[in-house]
Amino acid sequence: MNDEGERLQKILAQRGWGSRRACEEIIAEGRVSVNGEIAQLGRRVNVEVDTVEIDGAPVGVRPNLVYYLVNKPINVISTAIDTHDRETVVDIVPTEPRVYPVGRLDGDSEGLILLTNDGELTHRITHPRFGLDKEYLVHVEVGSSDVSDTSIHRLRKGIELDDGVTAPAEVSRLQEGVLKFVIHEGRNRQIRRMCEAVGHPVVRLVRTRIGPIRDATLKPGQWRTLTNDEVKQLIEAVTH
Repeated sequence: MNDEGERLQKILAQRGWGSRRACEEIIAEGRVSVNGEIAQLGRRVNVEVDTVEIDGAPVGVRPNLVYYLVNKPINVISTAIDTHDRETVVDIVPTEPRVYPVGRLDGDSEGLILLTNDGELTHRITHPRFGLDKEYLVHVEVGSSDVSDTSIHRLRKGIELDDGVTAPAEVSRLQEGVLKFVIHEGRNRQIRRMCEAVGHPVVRLVRTRIGPIRDATLKPGQWRTLTNDEVKQLIEAVTH
């Protein structure tokens, strides 16, 4: 057994997985592995090199991992670098350590986006297999009539787009011209194309939730660090 490093239960407690006693119970239940081997109580880990997993999902234990939540304004680009010298979401947060956007949010859309240097968690959040849902507030053109029940049903069931039929979505009408979407796909401009297909072009699109993460207090252009509990919730949401 490695005699160097910090005790595993201490590391897990620091990362928000509960009290040290609770973390000891998780380890005793055989739910924690280090470098692919089931961990025993008393195990020490080197946070710089060891890989820790709970229920098969990697847990970020490296000390330099950061997780930012940004409320992206309109016309800010959700890439790390823009060849046209436009402002990007990376420009909003600290320059060190280097972070990258988790997924994308169109330039003419706004709302919540995550930035991190945790590549494994990024992969799980963005991969369709893990089905992390995202919630959007969508304002659409209504003309002389609001979005019909028939159109709502079509949006829920799936819309035929040029890149295939969309997966079933949760769609509800909040008020005239305002819809709430919950989807787990991430196709390019998907919601805009879906609404266009039923005759109601989008005039404003705001992402309000990413899995378990929401924050109605962040103003456009503001950011904050996720709490340890929020990181834990995200990991649990993509563990299956």
